[in-house]
Amino acid sequence: MKKSSKSIYFYYAFLALTALGLGLSFETLSNYLKDAFAVNALERGLIEFPREIPGAIVFLVISYLAFLGDIRIAIIGETLCVLSILLLGFLSPGFAVMILLLFVFSLGMHLLLPLLDSIGLSLVEDEKTMGSKLGFFKGIYTSFSMVAMGMLFIGFKTGFFSYTARVIKPFILCALFMSLAIVILSLLKSRIRNPISADRKVKWVFRKEYKYYYVLTIMTGIQKQIMFVFGPWVLIEMLNKKTDVISVLFFFGTFIGIFFIPWLGKLIDRFGVRKLLYADAISFVFVYASYGLLTSGFRNGILATIGIPVFLAYVLIILDKMSMQMSIIRTIYLKNILVEESDLTKTLTMGLSLDHCVTIMFAVLGGFIWTRYGAEYIFYGVSLLSFVNVFVAWKVKPESLKIH
Repeated sequence: MKKSSKSIYFYYAFLALTALGLGLSFETLSNYLKDAFAVNALERGLIEFPREIPGAIVFLVISYLAFLGDIRIAIIGETLCVLSILLLGFLSPGFAVMILLLFVFSLGMHLLLPLLDSIGLSLVEDEKTMGSKLGFFKGIYTSFSMVAMGMLFIGFKTGFFSYTARVIKPFILCALFMSLAIVILSLLKSRIRNPISADRKVKWVFRKEYKYYYVLTIMTGIQKQIMFVFGPWVLIEMLNKKTDVISVLFFFGTFIGIFFIPWLGKLIDRFGVRKLLYADAISFVFVYASYGLLTSGFRNGILATIGIPVFLAYVLIILDKMSMQMSIIRTIYLKNILVEESDLTKTLTMGLSLDHCVTIMFAVLGGFIWTRYGAEYIFYGVSLLSFVNVFVAWKVKPESLKIH
């Protein structure tokens, strides 16, 4: 077996362990904040400010760490996550310390996020199968995210897990899995003589050629933030759903994603990036408008808080989980329009920072809108904003793409 083909299995293990760790800690954050600290909708939005600051500055951090290479930066990200989540799990700290540890964990996580794709893409040799390969990578990540959701469901349903316990067991398991990921990354690093990130200069990439990619990432940040924070909050606050319900919804979303993401990768290879950008944009418009209508019905007492309306809310949460997995379309689009190959990690990171600069504001604004006007207007607003994605898909020129 070739050295490179063996290395890919270390990458698979890194993806799997990171997915398990983030799934056990990040996905049900809203339930943790509600159970352990009894926050309200406005406070939930405000908490996103310190939690998302690392996302806004991550391009600076990665730029200054670029001389280390992608793998070493990923090890730093995993280490920050392990240390902070261990303290959260064992100390059960007060609110102020929790916010500080949440900040450190978020910094580690945001260091990892752009590297998950860039390390994988650097191992793909045939550009014609790039969509399929990235879809396969995402499928692995999604599969193990589903396993994490299953663990959360069983743990909270049986009472083995609790966010109010002296030791928060899912956080300890998160630290264990991410510690193993550090070991795997170290093994991967030992197999690759040169770090994957070849350009070691401290350089920020902001090119006009990538303007539509930047717009797409900003819009994705807004959409992701609103649904991550306030989508589950509708179920938690209005319908009194607990962690077991939220985790099982995410379980089904990730389970479907195991089959959906590889299929999506093949669709990109077959139909091209531009058509899939349209599909991605329309999915956001539909999901958020529909969720706004359901939320209005729950808030005004028009819809029952049991039965079919609740089932429809569950379906939309699952659909949103799937639509977020369509981020591979934007990654492939960027890969298609790169001016220089060394721009990939830096541009993914810049996009991540741009989207977080905006999402910090929208999380706080969303909490204010929920309290002042009603939760449904948050989702109506994001549905209207999602037409920006449709506009970008229209503006993308097929001749600029390697995969039309």
